Amino acid sequence: MPIDEASQRLADVRARIARSAKIAGRKPDSITLIAISKTQEAEAIAPLIAAGQRVFGENRVQEAEAKWPKLRETTPDIALHLVGQLQSNKAEDAVALFDAIHSVDRPSLVGALAKAMDKAGKRPACFLQVNIGDEEQKGGCPVLELPALLKEAQAADLPVQGLMCVPPLELEPAPYFALLAKIARDHGLEGLSMGMSGDFETAVTIGATHVRVGTALFGARA
Repeated sequence: MPIDEASQRLADVRARIARSAKIAGRKPDSITLIAISKTQEAEAIAPLIAAGQRVFGENRVQEAEAKWPKLRETTPDIALHLVGQLQSNKAEDAVALFDAIHSVDRPSLVGALAKAMDKAGKRPACFLQVNIGDEEQKGGCPVLELPALLKEAQAADLPVQGLMCVPPLELEPAPYFALLAKIARDHGLEGLSMGMSGDFETAVTIGATHVRVGTALFGARA
């Protein structure tokens, strides 16, 4: 993707975030845009970095390990967020590479991450992933089990910044975003990682602090 196209796409997404924030009476700079670069080659990511984007999201530890160390050599101020499912045996690698982990969804992972963070002396921000639509095929902690998971994460000294969700496909996302926002408020959590290319504007009006945008920035996946 040429740099001028990358700049245009980035400006468009930022303008849409700003517009939605204004509607909700929020400051646009209170929303972090995470560019979802999973499956994208380094050549496709570089123009967005050149256009000024600094926060990126990846789905898999191995894929991120393959491309980000080199990209970060030239741009060290990049923040990397893990937004995909994480296996407990990859906790050490994830802690080493990422600045935030959005998919903490079970006690065994809490334990693995706490151990990895203690060992590395580094504590990436954590979001607890909630299975907000109670979908069998999706990752995330069931809504009713969240209080116990949060208690465990806090006891293990994980820096829990907030909650994350992926609402059910094909359904209006607003009620699910609103439910996540309510659950976060009830537990005194400020971070809300919600909203993707098709619905990030809705998410921003409902309180998203982090939106995860891929297609609108990179174009449709092959």
